[in-house]
Amino acid sequence: MFTEKDIQQIQAHGVSVETVQAQIETIQSGMVYSHLVEAAHIGNGILRCDEKQQVDLMQLFDNERNTLKIIKFVPASGAATRMFQFLFQFLNDYDGSKPIAAYSESNTELSVFLNGLEKFPFYEIVRTETAQSNPNFYMLSEDQQLVGLVKTMLGSNQMNYGFYPKGLLPFHKYKTHVATAFEEHLMEATLYATSNNMAHLHFTVSEMHKELFRQEYERVKQYLEKATQTTFNVSFSCQNKATDTIAITSNNALYRNEDDLLVFRPSGHGALIDNLNALHADIIFIKNIDNIVVFEQNKLACNYKKMLAGVLIKLKTQAFKYLHRLDDAAILEDEIHNIALFVINRLHANLEDAYENFTIKEKRRYLHAKLNRPIRVCGMVKNEGEPGGGPFWVQNTNGNCSLQIVEFAQIDFENEEQNAIAKNAHYFNPTDLVCGVKNYKGEKFDLTQYVDPKAAFITLKSQNGVEIKALELPGLWNGSMAHWNSIFVEIPVSTFNPVKTVNDLLKAAHQA
Repeated sequence: MFTEKDIQQIQAHGVSVETVQAQIETIQSGMVYSHLVEAAHIGNGILRCDEKQQVDLMQLFDNERNTLKIIKFVPASGAATRMFQFLFQFLNDYDGSKPIAAYSESNTELSVFLNGLEKFPFYEIVRTETAQSNPNFYMLSEDQQLVGLVKTMLGSNQMNYGFYPKGLLPFHKYKTHVATAFEEHLMEATLYATSNNMAHLHFTVSEMHKELFRQEYERVKQYLEKATQTTFNVSFSCQNKATDTIAITSNNALYRNEDDLLVFRPSGHGALIDNLNALHADIIFIKNIDNIVVFEQNKLACNYKKMLAGVLIKLKTQAFKYLHRLDDAAILEDEIHNIALFVINRLHANLEDAYENFTIKEKRRYLHAKLNRPIRVCGMVKNEGEPGGGPFWVQNTNGNCSLQIVEFAQIDFENEEQNAIAKNAHYFNPTDLVCGVKNYKGEKFDLTQYVDPKAAFITLKSQNGVEIKALELPGLWNGSMAHWNSIFVEIPVSTFNPVKTVNDLLKAAHQA
């Protein structure tokens, strides 16, 4: 299948020929859908903590935090292009033949944008830049000024906001300054992700934006450290090129570009399991770059991060005690029974039917394998119609059930039963995780060993007018963590405030 030139290109990309061949076979064989058994809910896969329990869990974390190394992990490579999609379309379509107000009557997004224009954190910045580049700006009609503002924002030779990652856009306007999402994540870290007044943060960024992030860090570091009495240690990494996947055409032929070269594509956020695996910490918080609110409102929301971390510490401490007991060949059968109940009731891990017939030695080995794996505590919010994944009980090919975060793309909606289960789900995954990645001996797990490779995504894309099939690796918080111990905890929907479109910045959570 591959020419000598192909093989050289594949190897230069840092991938083996065998890996590429396996990718092609996976794409050709088609999507493997998750088999949903039922949606998780309170009392059946999702934990609800009352007010006293929440306070106790937060206190547990606060008591332990200065003995732990904590890292906040923020996927931040997403470009802002989609945020401004309707504005790009406006510039492309609007010809000035009628007033913008009349044009926007049939365009809700544009109408919301125009009505809230002065409330955007970048309004004054863009207006000043537009006026400086056009001396006659204040003599123009209101419509001409509006078009000028949007062109300044999005023009590739001007402010070029569509090129920037979300993390470097103006997100929130305060009385004294305008803060980027990146700066807000540093501020947020001071509320829960510090140990001994030090905050470690790791951002995954695209190669083209890495230097821009470094510059922003240098710009804000000194005054943030002074204002918060916190020392920041910020690091960056990019998605490994070796995780890129091959593209093939819709009729399963190798797709080549105009130079007759194979085409590799980034394999989605599932590739970030390698970046996460490179970190060494006792606790890792994970949160997306665009889910960040103004600082005053964040103080309450961050209490729930502490609560999730308290759940992790409590369960991990008990699991570690049990693992040490399982190492002792003299352990009593009653103790083994209690450990099995902990696995079932607290870790929501089902035991296979044959377990009851195991010898004591076999039970010890089996339970040890169940307990000795990475653990994640995931916040779950009430589903209010957001697109994306949620918590489900899923059955694997061996008939065993486990708690998983399942993306909609992994669900076969043409199957009536599966469709009904998905539609009746009441909880949504906001990507709010706290992870324990060390074992009971203090050794770091190799996170790549706990991935379900069958949970990959196969998508159809258009490349230069040609329909191609692309492979995305199992998502970071679904297939890439499929074999972790997973605990889902209810948190308020007020903790979930992502910015998917620029108009989201008008919501109360993003207005200081």
